[in-house]
Amino acid sequence: MEEIVIVGSGPAGLTAAIYTARAALKPLLISGMQPGGQLTTTSIVENYPGFSEGVDGNKLMQEMRLQAEKMGCRFQNGEVRKAERLPDKTGIRLSIGENSIDTKALIVATGASALTLDLPQKDKLMGYGLSTCATCDGFFYRGKPVAVVGGGDSAMEEASYLAKLASEVTLIHRRDAFRASKTMQDRVLKNEKVKVIWNTEVVDTTANEQGLTGLILKNKPTGESSEIKVDGLFMAIGHHPNTEFVRDLVTTDDKGYILPTQGTQTNVPGVFAAGDVEDQDFRQAITAAGRGCQAALEAERYLENLH
Repeated sequence: MEEIVIVGSGPAGLTAAIYTARAALKPLLISGMQPGGQLTTTSIVENYPGFSEGVDGNKLMQEMRLQAEKMGCRFQNGEVRKAERLPDKTGIRLSIGENSIDTKALIVATGASALTLDLPQKDKLMGYGLSTCATCDGFFYRGKPVAVVGGGDSAMEEASYLAKLASEVTLIHRRDAFRASKTMQDRVLKNEKVKVIWNTEVVDTTANEQGLTGLILKNKPTGESSEIKVDGLFMAIGHHPNTEFVRDLVTTDDKGYILPTQGTQTNVPGVFAAGDVEDQDFRQAITAAGRGCQAALEAERYLENLH
């Protein structure tokens, strides 16, 4: 039986790996479906402390992994299909393909996947005009026109944040009313730099060698097409926590986010959650790393008490 297994290899998982390895717990990290997490698709991270010139997201995650390996963490590729308590409740059993791993403690750090529009050039333009995080990438659009897609609180927050940086913000919503709270709506609708386009969908993009140049829109009631020129499109249509494999094990909310009971401890003894699987508000690399550290320290104390 393993002392501790970490599932997920983003900032939360790798930070937990570094701390548990330094504590001589010999952690095993299961990399998950996207090794390195969402940061591997971010070209430049400018708000992670310690990098005055910014750092390539993929490079940052590579360095974190190398640091964890140097400390003694073991890595295994794969995706956990199910996590369940052992019959005698002495640990957790993880099903990976046809195999299983038993562990005394588990840190779930599988993150949340941003929902995106199904655009023809999406894969090519992610990081080059397409983004799902204004606080991550808004800096690159100072004085430039941008658009935001969405109608909830997240879209309002993105639009408000970008209005401080961009020359103008076009907020595109597929319905005739927002679902965001009235306070958030009022903040956006009163902002002179924000223009709203109702009943409209983004159906395609235009681009050149440098990246995004514009959006092709379709009015839902009329079917008419139009085009607007923007340098950035921020998709704020929600996130999906990667928690399917633990939803029969730990308590989650109606969206699937894990609900810690105290710190990072879940309702199941020995199971901890860190990062975007339990954080709907911040979703930053630095906050995920901090929660990974916290989960590692709390898991270490849990294991000490077992002995």
